[in-house]
Amino acid sequence: MNKYSHLHCHTQFSMLDGAAGISDLVSKAKSLEMPAIAITDHGNMFGVPKFVNEAKGAGVKPIVGCEFYVTPVSMDDRENRTRYHQVLLAKNMTGYRNLVKLCSLGYVDGLYYKPRIDKPTLQKYSEGLIASTCCIASEVNQTILNKSEEEAKKVFEWYLDVFGEDYYIEIQRHSLRDQDICN
Repeated sequence: MNKYSHLHCHTQFSMLDGAAGISDLVSKAKSLEMPAIAITDHGNMFGVPKFVNEAKGAGVKPIVGCEFYVTPVSMDDRENRTRYHQVLLAKNMTGYRNLVKLCSLGYVDGLYYKPRIDKPTLQKYSEGLIASTCCIASEVNQTILNKSEEEAKKVFEWYLDVFGEDYYIEIQRHSLRDQDICN
């Protein structure tokens, strides 16, 4: 049995970023003998009901998540468009409820071009969640690229303080070269 499971997947519910249909995603995970698979659509959980039903029906453990947009300013700020990506996964029912709450708050209180949450809100609803350093658009990675490793260490430590042993370094294989990142 394959012990690898994708934990950062976008479906057709990630506007302009995901093309995988939920049925195809679950079917592929099953064919590769993955014990589990997660969906982490950008800023929403619209695909979760179908995903959970189809994964369970196929004998694949569904892991519910979301890739949030985190703003470094208050959610009610309507001038600063800066936002960072942050993957969160529910590890239990409390975590699931907190994912739902964060998604709702992102749309109701934080919507500014995209549904956003801020760090105080993330901290308030962090129980039962697993977080990762995420992709190149995360706060940790953007701070490394645009500021310094020392500043990024402070950001990393903030997330580590919030999530403790449920904070992981995410590794992605991609074809970025130095000139792609710096230009």
